[in-house]
Amino acid sequence: MKEILSILILLSATFCSGAQTPPPAESAPEDDQPSYILHPQAPAVPDFIVFAGDTVRFDRDDLYERMDRELIAFTYSHTLSTLIIKRSDRYFSLVTPILKEQGVPEDLKYLMAIESNLDPKALSKSGAAGLWQFMKPTAQQYGLIVDKEVDERYNMEKETVAACRYLKEAYKKYGNWMTVAASYNAGQGGVSKRLKEQSASSAMDALLPDETSRYMFRILACKLLLENPEAFGYGQLKRYPVRKDERNYTLNGSIPSLYKFAKDRGVSYFALKEANLWLRDTLLTNKASKQYKIVIP
Repeated sequence: MKEILSILILLSATFCSGAQTPPPAESAPEDDQPSYILHPQAPAVPDFIVFAGDTVRFDRDDLYERMDRELIAFTYSHTLSTLIIKRSDRYFSLVTPILKEQGVPEDLKYLMAIESNLDPKALSKSGAAGLWQFMKPTAQQYGLIVDKEVDERYNMEKETVAACRYLKEAYKKYGNWMTVAASYNAGQGGVSKRLKEQSASSAMDALLPDETSRYMFRILACKLLLENPEAFGYGQLKRYPVRKDERNYTLNGSIPSLYKFAKDRGVSYFALKEANLWLRDTLLTNKASKQYKIVIP
């Protein structure tokens, strides 16, 4: 009994005195604290943008918010925006001189960037192909060959000339480049019909399908992105180099085997096809004896 009483007294003394909690651990030195990368903020919507010589203002709530949406999209669409930036020097260097030669403002290269994300192999679910995303009937309407062996929608020089023909034709009709851009996306018939129904002179002021409505602002946002990628949080990205070590082979006849053609010129079949995406088969019969320029990488 005495032993039990002694244990109870001991426990009572322990609870009354309170258990000592260990001192808190010392805070880690500041240098050891985890660091966090903050996501960049989208650039602010500017008061206006000059696009192809036209001044586009964002002085209405709807214009401001539509532009803001696309600036945010480019800021946080990391993979897509990064690839567009990295590809831009290579493909703009090929397209810009053609735009100038054809009398089309240089800013229309950003329309091409939105069409294909600057992927020369781009092929949409609806069948639009190439940097300028021509559908087969439209391509043929503007002088491009599209058949089993040759698809000039993938010929950067020829598809750009065809796009310039379309753009100049549309500009004669509408008189402003934003409406021209909308017609490139939705077709001249659809845009003209909506402008007439709504008594609108510009596609920017018309109620259009959401894809077309966004399309115009995506082009403007793309211009800002490629002029100043740092403002979107992309820093100094290394651009893909402009290809300069290429030579041209002029062909008037046929090529029975592109495999042999490549081997005879000291390049791989893969490299030949990559440099000439418009060659769609393993041979080129060229029954019409057209003149073709084949790039030898």
